[in-house]
Amino acid sequence: MIKLFKVKEKQKELNENANEKGHVKKQSAGELRLHKDISELNLPATCIISFPNGKDDLMNFEITIRPDEGYYLGGAFLFSFQVSHIYPHEPPKVKCKTKVYHPNIDLEGNVCLNILREDWKPVLNINTVIYGLYHLFTV
Repeated sequence: MIKLFKVKEKQKELNENANEKGHVKKQSAGELRLHKDISELNLPATCIISFPNGKDDLMNFEITIRPDEGYYLGGAFLFSFQVSHIYPHEPPKVKCKTKVYHPNIDLEGNVCLNILREDWKPVLNINTVIYGLYHLFTV
């Protein structure tokens, strides 16, 4: 029994030392899944991802879509993504920051895409959402 307390004290001491150095940061399940999704991104050549708050803030990022065909050819459309900590059980919040006349984007930048609302499933990922946005401008 005494050995058990010594082990717990040793673990507590190691955790305190790690916290002082700033190395230990717990990530939520949503952050872990998002990190996996971003590392596996397979973007079209006309899409660019950027992290305005730095690489440490994966939960907020931007995608720029530059369609290479269709009515919106030559345009550049910026979308901001806000991902909640309960991702993938809740879809990311996507807003279009570029003023554009499009039947699926309202005046405030809200995007009407079925996989961002009623058809969202946890098996979908960020890559699926980006391709959905890309197809809004190329079809």
